[in-house]
Amino acid sequence: MAVESCKFGIVYRRFKPHLFMVLAQVGYTFLYFLTEASFNRGMNPHVHITYRHIVAGVVMLPFAYFLERKLRPKLTLPMFIEIFVLSLLGVGLTLNMYFASLRYTSPTFLSSMVNTIASLTFIAAVVLRLEAIDVTSPRGMAKILGTLVSLTGVMTMTLYKGPILRKLWGAVVHIEGNKIHENWLKGTILTAASCVTWSIWYIMQAFTLKKYPAQLSLTTWMSFIGAAQSAVFTACIEHKRTAWIIGFDINLWCIIYAGVVCSGLIIFIQLWCTEEKGPVFVTMFNPLSTVLVALLAYFVLGEELYLGSIVGAAIAIIGLYLLLWGKERDQEVQIKSQEPLHLTYEEQKESKLHVIISEEKALQMDP
Repeated sequence: MAVESCKFGIVYRRFKPHLFMVLAQVGYTFLYFLTEASFNRGMNPHVHITYRHIVAGVVMLPFAYFLERKLRPKLTLPMFIEIFVLSLLGVGLTLNMYFASLRYTSPTFLSSMVNTIASLTFIAAVVLRLEAIDVTSPRGMAKILGTLVSLTGVMTMTLYKGPILRKLWGAVVHIEGNKIHENWLKGTILTAASCVTWSIWYIMQAFTLKKYPAQLSLTTWMSFIGAAQSAVFTACIEHKRTAWIIGFDINLWCIIYAGVVCSGLIIFIQLWCTEEKGPVFVTMFNPLSTVLVALLAYFVLGEELYLGSIVGAAIAIIGLYLLLWGKERDQEVQIKSQEPLHLTYEEQKESKLHVIISEEKALQMDP
């Protein structure tokens, strides 16, 4: 029984980042539909972003203050400026473009385009030497091929529709509001721009975490600073005071869910996984959200599902597993190469003693 428990613990520790990222994508899946319902009811996307990050900051603050009191580095002016830029890329600029595009597109399209972040992040990580690639090894080729295959799946879902699948039943849940998306081109441009800045944000996290290795505190800072940035932006483009009034309806629940789960818990999970596995690992789970959104829209909301979505999703998932396989092999090679570094002090002395004895014997045998 103890052996089985030990084996389970080893497996859990090894695949804990994978489990956390799957749960994060499930959390994002529900967010797509909650925000669409909220925006269709008249919620301003920029007001939504401001409020949700205020909620996230308030919720995360006690945990960051007490749990990371000894771990949190001193906040210098250069570090604050770096966090300010990180907040702008992750909240103030990116999310405002991202959620504004939902007014002109659909949740399925939006979740499909987000998958391009993985490819962009992978390319940037290779250029900045955050991701090592050995093109002569199977694991290196798997990472390259996985990225290309995943991107192919995303493009298939976006550009190819194919025949409509027959609905098995009617909609279980109805999202009220206007579902007519009037400017698809504008929405596509906003989504593409947000994907580029989002990719830069993931890369920048890896550098910031090396200097500020306190994920809870960093999440809290980004939430408050991002909320302030979004508030300034919203005040410049939205002059109606009624836009800031939130009733006890779907808008309130959407803000609470987005703030606590997505801008708080999930951002913390992503920061932790970025430090453990790197930014490419985090972004490669985005295709899972695409599949979940398409399935939920089809089975629960009664939306149309095209054959191209299924084919593209399958291709994207294959690419995801190829890249993850390559990264796992990379980690195993790295662990094996570092094994001598984990010897205890006594083991190191014993190893050195064996080397000295061997050298003395070699000298004695040398004529």
